[in-house]
Amino acid sequence: MAQYLKQRIAQDVTDALDQKVRQTVESILEDVKKRGDTAVRELSEKFDRWSPTSFKLSQAEIDAIMKQVPQGTIDDIKFAQAQIRTFAQHQRAALKDIEVETLPGVKLGHKNIPVDSVGCYVPGGRYPMVASAHMSIVTARAAGVRRVIACTPPNQGAPHAETIAAMVLAGADEIYVMGGVQAIAAMGIGTQSIAPVDMLVGPGNAYVAEAKRQLFGRVGIDLLAGPTEILVIADDSADVEMIATDLLGQAEHGPTSPAILITTSRKLAEDLPAEIERQLKVLPTADVASVAWRDYGEIILVDSIDEAVKEADLQAAEHVEVLTREPRYFLQHMKNYGALFLGPQTNVSYGDKVIGTNHTLPTMGAARYTGGLWVGKFLKTCTYQEVTDEASVVVGDYCSRLCAIERFWGHKEQADLRLRRYGGRNVGLGAK
Repeated sequence: MAQYLKQRIAQDVTDALDQKVRQTVESILEDVKKRGDTAVRELSEKFDRWSPTSFKLSQAEIDAIMKQVPQGTIDDIKFAQAQIRTFAQHQRAALKDIEVETLPGVKLGHKNIPVDSVGCYVPGGRYPMVASAHMSIVTARAAGVRRVIACTPPNQGAPHAETIAAMVLAGADEIYVMGGVQAIAAMGIGTQSIAPVDMLVGPGNAYVAEAKRQLFGRVGIDLLAGPTEILVIADDSADVEMIATDLLGQAEHGPTSPAILITTSRKLAEDLPAEIERQLKVLPTADVASVAWRDYGEIILVDSIDEAVKEADLQAAEHVEVLTREPRYFLQHMKNYGALFLGPQTNVSYGDKVIGTNHTLPTMGAARYTGGLWVGKFLKTCTYQEVTDEASVVVGDYCSRLCAIERFWGHKEQADLRLRRYGGRNVGLGAK
């Protein structure tokens, strides 16, 4: 039976915070609906102290920013984007249009049609999330999206040059230096100067996630990505330094980022707190990571590998690192996770920044019912049907009787009209 040696803070504390976020976001979205660009500018001044002549970067501004980025950094960005593009292209190639004859004369099919326009949010508050530009824009382009726009907040009072470079190299059509809920609202609702998009994607803080949730339905979204999470699964072959490093490497994202260890080793479980404290003394982001570990860190001791699988599936964590003798056992048996990192040679940072899988992943248990952002999220799988005269009579016979069971007489007449037209039957409301 699982034993919790350390647990996160109580749920009612986080519920109270969530309520405040919901109310704040609702008022901002209403303001942007009513006042458009004026509201966006006021909100940007209030939250980011940022009010440029135009939030959209001109080509001259883009050219000037690109010149600020060292060639070595450009090369690194291109390398990362090549990995993400390659994997996305392989995923796209796996999605086939189909057409099959299910009965003589009945052709059914589906086509994978790209979403027409997408708004990509690239966070940049405490940390300029350059990699998020790759994950959203590159993947949308690989899917064939026609219009891709992108927003990122100013960083230290100016556009963050490397983030803008990543957006440009990824292929964004329009780039806006704009952050937070106002950016999500501008893209999802539209303003006098920004045409609305059909879909919003990209990670962000609790306010950004809530804005996407409230706009879902008006636009599509990738998923509700809350604070990032890491779960490490370890047996006694693992090393406590690596576990602590990888947990803190995600905890530094923010003070509400869960960092969890599930282990079959009591020694690892008992040694971990001291190792965490040792590393926090030298970690430059300890001010954030220490709070996340204090409030959202967990240590769970289990009796067996099978129990570790069961407990990990209950967690349904965003990132799951497997530091065990047989890591692929978890690939074969786990069902609920955003992304798996198998063995000590890989880690969440590889997935976040460069290796090629997408880093926008389900959090807060959403891995129970969805995967992360991928090329398929930008595609609509739309069905069609085509039927011969003879087949219409065969299908129509069944359809007419099934509609009668449900007392859908208008539906029944659609079938009966075909029976009269193509089968010479004197049936239905139009029978003579």
